[in-house]
Amino acid sequence: MTETQTSLLNDKKLYLYIDGKHVQTEQTIPVYHKYTGEVIANIAKASKHHVDQAVSAAEKNFKTDKLTAFQRSTILSKAADLMEERRRDFELSLVKEVGKTQKDAAGELDRTINTIRLSSEEAKRIAGEMIPLQAAEGEDNRLGFTIRVPKGVIGVITPFNYPLLLGVHKIAPALAAGNTIVIKPATTTPLATFQLVDLLEEAGLPKGYVNIVTGAGSEVGEWLLEDERIAMYTFTGSGEVGRHIKERSGLRPVALELGNNSPNIVHSDADLELAAKLTASRSFHNAGQACIAVQRLYVHQSVLNDFTEHYLHYVQLLKVGDPEKAETDVGPMISEKEAIRSEKWVNEAIEQGAKSLLPVKREGALLFPTVLVNTKPEMKVVCKEVFAPIVSIIPYQDIEEAFQCANQSEYGLQAGIFTRDLQLAMRAAKVLQYGGVIINDVSTYRNDVMPYGGVKNSGIGKEGPHYAIQEMTDERMVVMNL
Repeated sequence: MTETQTSLLNDKKLYLYIDGKHVQTEQTIPVYHKYTGEVIANIAKASKHHVDQAVSAAEKNFKTDKLTAFQRSTILSKAADLMEERRRDFELSLVKEVGKTQKDAAGELDRTINTIRLSSEEAKRIAGEMIPLQAAEGEDNRLGFTIRVPKGVIGVITPFNYPLLLGVHKIAPALAAGNTIVIKPATTTPLATFQLVDLLEEAGLPKGYVNIVTGAGSEVGEWLLEDERIAMYTFTGSGEVGRHIKERSGLRPVALELGNNSPNIVHSDADLELAAKLTASRSFHNAGQACIAVQRLYVHQSVLNDFTEHYLHYVQLLKVGDPEKAETDVGPMISEKEAIRSEKWVNEAIEQGAKSLLPVKREGALLFPTVLVNTKPEMKVVCKEVFAPIVSIIPYQDIEEAFQCANQSEYGLQAGIFTRDLQLAMRAAKVLQYGGVIINDVSTYRNDVMPYGGVKNSGIGKEGPHYAIQEMTDERMVVMNL
């Protein structure tokens, strides 16, 4: 980090960042260490005129942009190198402000650095296509082709659970494409965004290309939606807010990565050891706070007992506690309030007939891994997105029944299936109503190069640098009369 930003973090004060300047405000919002509860920073609370200033700065810098595609690529490449050099600082910041374990923070850094590098490469590959105008009679003297041009100012709103990675999945492709940005990070986990923007500028990004406004989404997000100068919105968060953004954005495009309720099917012919190990390890990472975390496990009746035994074995090996300890596997949830909400859902399910295979245990914001059986489709832990370390194991007799149950959800981001049958695997890929179907791995699998996005209430649009750039550019037709 630069000397200025380091000083700000040491003072535990982070101001708005508009057109390359730190802007102080009258009110601030505390940011807490998610395990100890200590205040680790205070961030500025933006007013409406601050949002207007930030959009004005982004618009000005877009209109005067002189960066070539090669320069944008070089800046992003250098930023990736710098982040690799300082990854330990970024990891520790994630551990404190998100409550991630060191293992999860290291994984987020690996993917973040890779995503920046992928975006750097894509900056040099943005291209249109030739259009065969000669398909129409008498058009042989015309040459047609398309080019892709940046949209302008991109409004970015990021979530708390992966503040660095999901910020990069929006910021890096937007910059690679030649856009400028106004970003509102989650108020509970804003530090990663400030560190990222500071790093990008150290790598050579001109000041004012990325502007940061902080505050409640109900206020700052609404002011961003009201500003017609923003050409596109990209958002990761709840379905309710995503629907509101789509309604308010009018004809302007949006990319929305919303909720999910991930089903994972373990068929009778599955490698049970592999299925149990992978589902157990990815059910509870980041305290279950991932859109594609394992939530519903549909297991064929014939292998239910064996699978459950293997699964519980691996779950019970997980260490729960202080995320700053290297051996910890499951850390705190984002707040005690969310942990209490999740615990209530579990107890409500138990009151309605479900059974927990492990003790239901909560210590403040720590909710210990919970595995439920005898659940019903209408229970919240089954039909809603729990976003917590809670998994339901549900038996089935026939694979068509499993497909039907998996699809019985308002969400459709990613699903997983374990089977040795290639025909069945390909049928699952066609039948499961999800943006991604992962075969012989968990729904949580995401390679940052792939097109990532859902159907139904899981959103619209795709992430992944190449696909995000398609979303963040306009295709323009060019016709030459020769």
